[in-house]
Amino acid sequence: MKEKLVIIGAGMASGKLLEELFERAPDRYDITLFGAEPRGNYNRIMLSPVLAGEKTYEEIVTHDDAWYRAHGVTTRFGEPVVKIDRKNKRVISPGGATPYDKLVIATGSAAFFIPVPGKDLPGVIGFRDMDDVETMLEAAGEAGRRAVIIGGGLLGLEAAAALKARGMEVTVLHLMGHLMERQLDPAAGYLLQKALEARGIEVICNAHTKAILGHERVDAVLLEDGSLHPADLVVMAAGIRPETRLAVEAGLRVERGIWVDDAMQTTDPDIFALGECVEHRQTVYGLVAPLYDMARVLARRLTGDRDAAFEPPAVSTKLKVTGIDLFSVGEIATDKGHEEIVFRDPGRGIYKRLVIEDNRIIGVVLYGDTADSSWFFAKLKAGEDIGPIRETLIFGPAFAEGAPADPLSAVAALPPEAEICGCNGVCKGDIVAAIEGGATDLAAIRATTKASASCGTCTGLVEQVLAATLGDDFRLPEKKGICPCTDLGHEDIRRLIKARALKSMPAVMQEAGWKSSCGCHICRPALNFYLLAEWPLEYADDAQSRFVNERNHANIQKDGTYSVMPRMWGGMTTPAELRAIADAAEKYNVPAVKVTGGQRIDLLGVKKEDLPSIWADLNAAGMVSGHAYSKGLRTVKTCVGSDFCRFGTQDSTGLGIRLEKILWGSWTPHKVKLAVSGCPRNCAEATCKDVGIVCVDSGFEIGVAGAAGMDLKKTEPLAKVETEEEVIEHVTAFIQLYRENAAYLDRPYKWVAKVGMDWVRAEVVEKAENRRALCERFEISQSVYRKDPWAEQAGEEYRRRKWEPLADLTREAAE
Repeated sequence: MKEKLVIIGAGMASGKLLEELFERAPDRYDITLFGAEPRGNYNRIMLSPVLAGEKTYEEIVTHDDAWYRAHGVTTRFGEPVVKIDRKNKRVISPGGATPYDKLVIATGSAAFFIPVPGKDLPGVIGFRDMDDVETMLEAAGEAGRRAVIIGGGLLGLEAAAALKARGMEVTVLHLMGHLMERQLDPAAGYLLQKALEARGIEVICNAHTKAILGHERVDAVLLEDGSLHPADLVVMAAGIRPETRLAVEAGLRVERGIWVDDAMQTTDPDIFALGECVEHRQTVYGLVAPLYDMARVLARRLTGDRDAAFEPPAVSTKLKVTGIDLFSVGEIATDKGHEEIVFRDPGRGIYKRLVIEDNRIIGVVLYGDTADSSWFFAKLKAGEDIGPIRETLIFGPAFAEGAPADPLSAVAALPPEAEICGCNGVCKGDIVAAIEGGATDLAAIRATTKASASCGTCTGLVEQVLAATLGDDFRLPEKKGICPCTDLGHEDIRRLIKARALKSMPAVMQEAGWKSSCGCHICRPALNFYLLAEWPLEYADDAQSRFVNERNHANIQKDGTYSVMPRMWGGMTTPAELRAIADAAEKYNVPAVKVTGGQRIDLLGVKKEDLPSIWADLNAAGMVSGHAYSKGLRTVKTCVGSDFCRFGTQDSTGLGIRLEKILWGSWTPHKVKLAVSGCPRNCAEATCKDVGIVCVDSGFEIGVAGAAGMDLKKTEPLAKVETEEEVIEHVTAFIQLYRENAAYLDRPYKWVAKVGMDWVRAEVVEKAENRRALCERFEISQSVYRKDPWAEQAGEEYRRRKWEPLADLTREAAE
């Protein structure tokens, strides 16, 4: 007599199990198959093409009614099992009790609906089955309708592309900083976002959903930042949860999923589980390949093979969106001990990255060209030693046994009409003609043809044309990149960011052909500054790309403690502020209180965990951060001026305070120090500052580009003006010009030495319209950054997340 095998769940995992069972032992079991859906097994990974109109439901059916009849399977579709009775070895459904000898749970997973108000409104759905597809197709049937996809993972993006293809306006809201962060690094995530936006899909990362709005049905999605996104349909694609309710109620061991051993057996020897509902060795799987491996192992076990065991596989990812080639497998994070090989082709939108450990591939990310994905995947799974082919590995099997082709040969073969510089429409023939006319270096080519004079990304190609044309007479200039990640200098990068309107770090790295995937400690701070300086309203400052002092808003000392220095406007203070400083020093056992050369008071030796509390106390007294740690405005030193000094010619203190309140909070390439002296006696030492103003009887003399540190340099005259308003306008314009043009970590005196004081005067003094435009752009930036970071980070929620010791948070969670 046949054993009774009952299977709960008619999805792809159980479908593969049935195929394997019938191949190995077609007559061993009397099989009953329950399914909550009113249909049998279909290829769920092809739901996206069905939604997009590229396939029909009939084309993705894998087991139809005839197949089940031919194999003698009793099907109970549309009849969900409501209980497992382990004691009597039967399952309970609306149709009654069904006995089993062996039971397989393959209940899959359910869409995770983020817990926000409105998640249960009509029009808010998941994307797991054909019912969801039919709901979306109905919503897409009317012109002008809008869909919001919550979740920028694999399934969410496939749904977004499909609904866009159906004519809907689509917005993707993704919680993390880049799309598909589990499978892609930021560089590939940027390219993917760029491709989706080119199709008309709006993508918003770092999007925190606050609520889903509507009355009788969904109307819009509200984000934490206050932005509102109209929606006729909301698709929840923020993740999945294993469907474990039956197992929990049956008393089986359940953790994240239904616990199974290597034989796919649960804690009951007669009950097995497979698919998305299970957890194996602390891992839950959501892709089809491991589910099919589970089915093969379980089929062998159910047919008597005691040696069959499931081993966690390397799982690869491909996006099923027509026209987007993407592949990912293995480790994508670069940890200590890992190396990476990166290839970028900005012109073709190609990015390839291999993560290497001990001369073996452990991770692969390919975007734009996935032709070699199987070759890389095979080497990863085999753990092959790639040492002998390491130099050419990234180029794939075509170059596995030799060196890549000489790029000069490829350039020499280009026809004269081949475009070299896309920005300025310069072809190879134009450059060759310029060379034959005497332009024999890059600067001369730029001057005569403008090739590489805009964004700069074609510089290498122009140099190759020079080398191919001049032969041995051309010497390639030594590359002086800002770091080992790139051959581009600061000026090239700033020009590229502006010319290409690049507004994220991954965008810059891809379009500039970065040699690493995510940059390094040298280039990331520079890129972060360049982006926030160029796009203050669009780019969000990346705190993790700043130095430790800027991240913690205090200067770290050699013993690991910090110094705290509140701002004293123009060097002025009050008895109340002094009392607050004294109280804070006593309350937090500050070991040293120092009057600084910048006319401020420094509290030295503050413990890191005390920083938010001491900030809160100083905030309560009306004081804000002095930014003594920042690449930005530090101090405005003043003398007492005409208010008290008998030699003072103007109100130097008042002017200093006005300047400081305008400039504070701004980020600059390096620190900036100002001073205002009330007379030529120069008690505030204005003539050796980055910007110094000396008050005279007739008005004010403005000097810039001084230094009084490792270098000593007198300021150079910028302008003589009559009013305070003119001083403020000229100084603000100079600071903005410095922000927009200087290399990161160049002090103003170094920058002025490079560009020339004549040019600075021409831009700030002689061109009144340009000066006003610089001031306007500075104010736009300050609308974002003229704020106190202490006040923000001293807040209770921020304090708990960042500043409390990890041990305290862990203990609190345990309690």
